[in-house]
Amino acid sequence: MNQKRVVIDYVSPSVNNGLFFIKRVVNEIVNVRAFILADGHDVLGASVLFKHEKEKKWRETRMTLDVNDEWIAAFTVEKQGYYNYKVEAWVDHALNWQHGIERKIEDGQYVKSELLEGVAFLQAIKTQCQENDGFYLDHLINIFQDEQHYDEAVKEAMSTRLHHLFFEFPEKDLANNSIEYQVYVDRKKARFSTWYEFFPRSAGEQEGVHGTFKDCERLLPRIQKMGFDTVYLPPVHPIGEVNRKGKNNTTEAKEGDVGSPWGIGSQYGGHKAIHPQLGSLEDFKNLIEKTKEHGMEIAMDYALQAAPDHPWVKDHPAWFKWRPDGTVQYAENPPKKYQDILPIYWESTDYENLWKECLDILMFWIDCGIKIFRVDNPHTKPFYFWNWIITQVKAKHPDVIFLAEAFTAPKVMQQLAKQGYTQSYTYFTWRNNKHELTEYVEELTKTELREYMQPNFWPNTPDINPFHLQGANEAKHIQRYVLAATLSSSIGIYGPVYEYMISEALLGREEYMNSEKFQFTKYDWSKENKVSTVITKVNHIRRDNEALQQTNNINFCYVENNNLLAFYKWNDSKSNQLLIVISLDDFSMQQGTVQVPLNQMGIKHDQTFEVQDLITNNRYSWRGEWNFVELHPTLPFHIFKIIK
Repeated sequence: MNQKRVVIDYVSPSVNNGLFFIKRVVNEIVNVRAFILADGHDVLGASVLFKHEKEKKWRETRMTLDVNDEWIAAFTVEKQGYYNYKVEAWVDHALNWQHGIERKIEDGQYVKSELLEGVAFLQAIKTQCQENDGFYLDHLINIFQDEQHYDEAVKEAMSTRLHHLFFEFPEKDLANNSIEYQVYVDRKKARFSTWYEFFPRSAGEQEGVHGTFKDCERLLPRIQKMGFDTVYLPPVHPIGEVNRKGKNNTTEAKEGDVGSPWGIGSQYGGHKAIHPQLGSLEDFKNLIEKTKEHGMEIAMDYALQAAPDHPWVKDHPAWFKWRPDGTVQYAENPPKKYQDILPIYWESTDYENLWKECLDILMFWIDCGIKIFRVDNPHTKPFYFWNWIITQVKAKHPDVIFLAEAFTAPKVMQQLAKQGYTQSYTYFTWRNNKHELTEYVEELTKTELREYMQPNFWPNTPDINPFHLQGANEAKHIQRYVLAATLSSSIGIYGPVYEYMISEALLGREEYMNSEKFQFTKYDWSKENKVSTVITKVNHIRRDNEALQQTNNINFCYVENNNLLAFYKWNDSKSNQLLIVISLDDFSMQQGTVQVPLNQMGIKHDQTFEVQDLITNNRYSWRGEWNFVELHPTLPFHIFKIIK
């Protein structure tokens, strides 16, 4: 039994007490807090020990007492991969001795015995010090034992220099260690990304002609100009011909109907093949490279399901659950039915080969140059499958990013994040009023979720045409984009439907009329409007301001108007501070007085400071914590940069 005195409790950040890793990106900070206490009143010492998975030695940063036996420290993660960290704490007998002798000296007591006790502490650290400090300690050892130098010895016993040496070279008597925790460190794009989704088959220039990857290349300058860094394409694989869906999700396809890209697999191949009407595999690789040349990346859809004529159905029948009549139940999500999709049977006795094939699919496309995957309906596959496959991929390819398309129950979304997903779709799509938005963002950023679930805010998707966008005006589309782009560091839109404000819906449903999921559409891709102009401007503001490149540093500000949402965002060093005010009224002018968090900004209450509107470049002089704002539907937001 090891003797211990110091208790280490409630170490944070941690997820499920270390069962899952927390997440950071390169050069981010891990702020560690722990309850550290011991019996009696002895002086304690504590450190955070940390190391990268490829390092052999622990690095150490000392903790300081914050309040109420809570100690804090921080370390920076400098490279990708896993870091381990733990808290170590001990009774610091040397500092305890110095603290005790100081109190006695201040009380006028004679401390010759205490000086003699101190010699042992000096001798213990002497071998660890540099030469000059060693000479200093030798001198102290002599005068602590010499009555003739008592006055000097008393003075040196209380010196700052000696305190510093004791602090730098502690004897960690009866040290206790917490369990080890992990942080997984991704590249920056895991935290900050701006996605643009479109259907390649709608990229064509001629009416009624199926688009190709070559047509997609033509669109890359437009998407780059708008400030997006991720080009997300729905599945590009062969589309099943058996039970193919017709336009507007009809159950019978007519001649010429192209079907849903998510009905994967046909006579032309499965998940490792390219839909022949889009081009060849070489054409797709060329698109990947062209996208990189424009400073962007292709995100590929990873949808683990099969059309009835997918090669898997014939070659691996054990991967599907067959009914007594020899059929497979098609996928359903009532009231939605997917007759063109056969769900995979995850309890198959041949699950090991199934899992390996699913991993091979990812590795195949990674070898083609893909590093980002948007995963379709991950909540319908086993959690432990995702843990295994993501771990396998990241071990060889740490740059790979996984976005979970999981519009499902909160704890299910959270579990997917814990099992390894980099980012997740969220409920932002439906959060519309001030209370809903504030409550949801507070949940994402002020609870344990901030440590492991990176949200990605999408105002719309091909699957979701939210009621508040159906028939919505220009101001509403601008408002929703700016909300997403300033509240979350990762965002995405389905275009050009969004910027062109195409919102006709099926009656009473959050689905698009004439959905591109079941047909291709001819667009005038050269068209620009106010929505696309604002999107472009906001995306470039995001790129230029670190405060918008993370989600968690956010505080909502009081404003005397429920139609106005105001919040303060900052980067870790507070070298970039923003105040965002957005009107939630897309028809009328709104005004109010915002309470500016001066203390957080490092601004004195009687100090005049400037704010610059990054959209208009207008500057305003403000003074004090209450400041007036007015917003109109023509431009329903401010993004103010704080200039002291």
